Amino acid sequence: MFIYECLSRRSFLTRTIARALHEAPHIAISRCTISCFANERRDTTICALSSGHGKCGVAVVRVSGSRSLDALKKMTNISNLEPRKAFLRKIHDPETKEVIDHGLCLWFPGPHSYTGEDSVEFHVHGGSAILSRLMQALSTLQVYPAQPGEFTRRAFYNNKLDLTEVEGIADLIEAETECQRKQALLQADGLLRKLYSSWRKVLSECVASLEAYIDFGEDDNIESDVVETAHGALRKLMKNIEEHLADGRKGEILRNGVRTVIVGEPNVGKSSLLNHLVQRNAAIVTPIAGTTRDVIELSANISGYPVLIADTAGITDNTEDIVEVEGVRRARKHVVNADFVVVVVDASRFAASDATYGDYIREYLSSLGIHELLTKMGKRRFIVIMNKTDLLREEDKERLSDVEAVLISCKIEDGFQGLLRSLTDRFRDICGNPSTESPTISQARHRNHLTQCLKHLQNYFELCATKQYDVAIAAEEIHKAMRELGRITGHVSTDEILDIIFKNFCIGK
Repeated sequence: MFIYECLSRRSFLTRTIARALHEAPHIAISRCTISCFANERRDTTICALSSGHGKCGVAVVRVSGSRSLDALKKMTNISNLEPRKAFLRKIHDPETKEVIDHGLCLWFPGPHSYTGEDSVEFHVHGGSAILSRLMQALSTLQVYPAQPGEFTRRAFYNNKLDLTEVEGIADLIEAETECQRKQALLQADGLLRKLYSSWRKVLSECVASLEAYIDFGEDDNIESDVVETAHGALRKLMKNIEEHLADGRKGEILRNGVRTVIVGEPNVGKSSLLNHLVQRNAAIVTPIAGTTRDVIELSANISGYPVLIADTAGITDNTEDIVEVEGVRRARKHVVNADFVVVVVDASRFAASDATYGDYIREYLSSLGIHELLTKMGKRRFIVIMNKTDLLREEDKERLSDVEAVLISCKIEDGFQGLLRSLTDRFRDICGNPSTESPTISQARHRNHLTQCLKHLQNYFELCATKQYDVAIAAEEIHKAMRELGRITGHVSTDEILDIIFKNFCIGK
């Protein structure tokens, strides 16, 4: 009660102190605070191999910290050093003076470096003995091995990057397809940072207007429509956030891969299709129904889109084999969690029936137990493939000429160009097309904070709708919304969040 009484008072300082007391048990530490209380490694000079491991033509060893320049001078005897200019020098041990290698040396004085600190790079031959000796020589100059992500972490502490850019760099390193690369590069270039920072600025301006109204409104020194103006800006921002969240998880799916499940009756060619999509004989293929008993998951790159393909056991209710029953259960479970479903049908069985295409597929999906689920997912989230077209007669092929299914033959490898075009079209819908005009959410962490931000803004308007509401207390919801946006970019963060983000970075980045 004391806290809310303080919040309702007409003193900005009183409200600020009350807010700090209210948050003390779970206070969020700002980037500035983290910078002051960061661990003692911040004061050390670090080094690491920043290029690929193993034998290679050229390897890059990066050094960052206050001792970087001293290490460069003692190991090369360089004079008249110029920033960002490569010098070919003999690199020797500072104690024994023995030459380690001939290589290029570069100096990047802070703050104009990746980390914001003085940094040095040694470009040497990529032999393991050379690199081992070079690292030993650096250790004699009190230069210590870097931890995973430590260079990028220092760049964050020194305001060279925000957390969205940090995550973009990590995704760029991990990108395996062209579309993943595009999305990660846009994020690493600050696309999301600019968007979220602009939203945080709107909240900051609105809360500043409301604070001024609380303190000076009664003296008529503030325009009478200041609250209405702030409310208009907040409603517009809420709409923008809602549209941003309603993206179908496109960015997250593109980052993690489209979870695709191949389903169908036994012996319709599911495993043969999987082998073709991944371009290798990953699954055993035999004419015997029920060959596949468990789920086989593999990754593929289809037109630049990352796809995680799961081949499943043939779904049937006519079995008493406990292994096959378990395989069917797992197949149906995978369909429930899938982003995209590939339904495989034996074209010869359809041709032998008298049913129309629509009736046959509806009954087929019902027999698999997935008709209702696929209906909810929508037509763009699944595709019907009719395999074994090599078994069809000419009159049967004419009957299938106008159906919505994709016609293929795994045996004679026919129809796969059309299949590839259809899959690419569907994956484009699911993943979107990364661009500067339409930034997408790529991390579940971002979505959680944005959802909470929107919730606080909704709480604000609910409080404003009550009779005799207190503007100061309602404005606290805007402060909370600001903190949620700040947690995305790192303006408000904790060491725990940072540890989660940086733990998967490679050493040397």
